[in-house]
Amino acid sequence: MSRGGGKGPSLKDKLDGNELDLSLCDLNEVPVRELAALPKATILDLSCNNLISLPSDFCSLLHLVKLDLSKNRLQQLPLDFGRLVNLQHLDLLNNRLVTLPVSFAQLKNLKWLDLKDNPLDPVLAKVAGDCLDEKQCKQAAVKVLQHMKAIQSEQDRQRQRKLQAEREMEKKREAEQRAKEAQEREVRKREKAEEKERRRREYDAQKAAKQEMEKKTKKETVQTRKPTSGSRPPQPPRHKHSWSRSVLRVLLFMLLCILCTLAACKLTELQRQPLCISVNTLYEDVLAALQNHKTLQNMLQQNSQQ
Repeated sequence: MSRGGGKGPSLKDKLDGNELDLSLCDLNEVPVRELAALPKATILDLSCNNLISLPSDFCSLLHLVKLDLSKNRLQQLPLDFGRLVNLQHLDLLNNRLVTLPVSFAQLKNLKWLDLKDNPLDPVLAKVAGDCLDEKQCKQAAVKVLQHMKAIQSEQDRQRQRKLQAEREMEKKREAEQRAKEAQEREVRKREKAEEKERRRREYDAQKAAKQEMEKKTKKETVQTRKPTSGSRPPQPPRHKHSWSRSVLRVLLFMLLCILCTLAACKLTELQRQPLCISVNTLYEDVLAALQNHKTLQNMLQQNSQQ
């Protein structure tokens, strides 16, 4: 076995029954793989080496019952050190440990513990006390386990409180999200109703405008048709009647003039004037024509009676 890794066939040669002594080997690291191949080595002595830390797979050596790590330079133990549940005797004298991992509380079979000559946290140092004899070392194991269990319980409670707070926060976020979604749905519903109402008003307005336009168009059509049916036609007849009346007046005036002229030409000394002679001649011709016309009518009447 070399100093750096502890490798070589001599590892088995160091096994004495169930005890494996690797002390004073100037080890910088623990040969975990070779140790795992020796499950009979329940007692392991790694004291007086140059170990600064233990690898995480060291905690897979579940067969260990007694472990001596004294007089090394260990600054901390693996976080899952508590996996070594079969460990009963642990010597950590003269290292550089300040605290122990919380999993240390799981070493339920631990009966003996030595933490002297470590720069321990004051609280932990007070709990551990001295390990000057067998009784004190056993008491140190019991007290440290109780202390670490209390720390573990407190951490578990804190973890539970944190989880509870996270769950409550998550529920609160979910409730807020549901409330927000419900509010958004309500807003969309209200907007949809307002849009529907707006469209309905527009439709009613358009319909009313269309009806008003149709009514106006119908009214204009009726007003356009009224003059041809009876409102304005009476005016032309009135105009026509007035015109006929004027013509009749002119004819009567002319007839009166003619009669006056005939009377003047017949009864006055003007009858010898050329104008009156012409008028008298025309008058006699007209009377002759009328007599002939009357005679013709009588003849036609007699013929028709026959």
